[in-house]
Parts: sequence; C-alpha cells; structure tokens
Amino acid sequence: MTLASTLLSTVSGLRHAFFTREGGVSQSIYASLNAGIGSQDDPAHVTENRRRMAEMMGVAPGNFLSLYQFHSSDAVVADRAWDVSSRPRADAIVTRTPGLAIGVTAADCGPILFADPQARVIGAAHAGWKGALTGVLEKTIEAMEALGGRRRDMAVAIGPLIRQQSYEVGAEFVARFMEADQDNERFFVRSERDGHAMFDLGGFIRMRLERAGVLTIDDTGIDTYSNERFFSYRRSVHREEPDFGRHVHAIVLDVD
Repeated sequence: MTLASTLLSTVSGLRHAFFTREGGVSQSIYASLNAGIGSQDDPAHVTENRRRMAEMMGVAPGNFLSLYQFHSSDAVVADRAWDVSSRPRADAIVTRTPGLAIGVTAADCGPILFADPQARVIGAAHAGWKGALTGVLEKTIEAMEALGGRRRDMAVAIGPLIRQQSYEVGAEFVARFMEADQDNERFFVRSERDGHAMFDLGGFIRMRLERAGVLTIDDTGIDTYSNERFFSYRRSVHREEPDFGRHVHAIVLDVD
C-alpha cells in the first residue's frame, strides 16, 4: 500500500508515505486506492480511500490535508485542518503543527517530501515540469524557512514520478527549458522520433534542490509510467482511457 524513503525513514518524530494504488475500494481504471477528488470516480470510494490513507498516517480523516493543485509555484502554510471542499489553491504545503498530515496529489508529476528535523518543520510539493521550472521547490523551502527551518538541515525525498525513459516531449517543450537556462540541455536525450526528446524530470528536480542549497536528497527512482503499482496520466492517455486515478503522498509530524 505504501513505499517509504530510506532517508526520511531515519528521521525520528515523523511519518511519511508514498502511496501505491493498492489497498483501496475503487474499481476499474481507478483500482484501487484512488485519492483523486477531481477524478470521475465514485466520490464515496474516494472518501473511503482517503480515510484509509489517513488511518495509515495515524491521523483523523479531517487532518489528512491536500490542495487544489494547478501546476503553480505557490506554497501555503497549514496551521489547522481545512475541509476538502475549501482546500487552498497551491502546489506545495508546509507545516510545523504536529498531527496534520500534509500531502500532494500526483500521477506522473513529482511528489517531493521535505523535513527539517531540527526545526520540526515539514513540507510537501507537487513538482511537475511547469512547477519545477517556475520555482515550486524553492518556494516550498522559503515557506519552511519562514517557519524556522534551515535549508541546509532539510532532508528531502523525491517520490515516484515519470522517468526519462518514459517521458517523451516535443521541441517546444525543450525550447522552453533552454530559454530558461542553456544548462538544462543535459536533462534531455534524443528520442527515436524526429523532433522529440526524452526528459529527465527527476534529475531536473534534484538539480533545483541542490542549487537551492539542500544537502541531503533521496530519490525512490520509481517510474510511474512503467510501474503498474502507480497511477499514470500519460499511460492512461496512451491506453485511451477516459480518466485516471491519483495518489496523495504525505508526511506528518508526530504529536508529542
């Protein structure tokens, strides 16, 4: 039902989970642990799946928090629970409040979990290509620092995401990254199709974290497209499925 970061597993006083698609009640293309509020799945199934995820995190369902994501670089602070229907519009969430499980939704994009064990501050960021390029990782770090964290003390885990061997992009995509920084060329290799390239999202995320001053980074290395234990937007498109499931990957500070 879950995978863990080797790095974050060594940090005392917190729990985290990269959830797989196993262990829920959803059916068909959503089988089975679909947490996507915005999906076309039965809402009762999504609610039950999220309840099970909250239980795995050791929190009440109302304290299992996620966001209305829109591929931005925006980060918000959680100091209390909010209702699913009024969740903030943002792509990263940070907290220093024990017992609030903060999570981000993903189905190919990069779920990134942060922890500063010294300051007792945690964060979760949704880093697709657009968010990673426009600064969601840096904004997450800055939001954690505003709560007393220090980037050099942070341990960061890169979760399951679409990997380079599965991530074919067009020339306009490459041009956008090259316009931002010519050094981004190293994250692309030639595709078998003319005018296309294969993009290393995981490598790009790691580079942005390192440039931001994060010293300790772990990467699960898992490819959501090729690994059927995970939902994948791109795989669903290639299979011409009408919709796809979503994960929520989360982290929580233990209550003292």
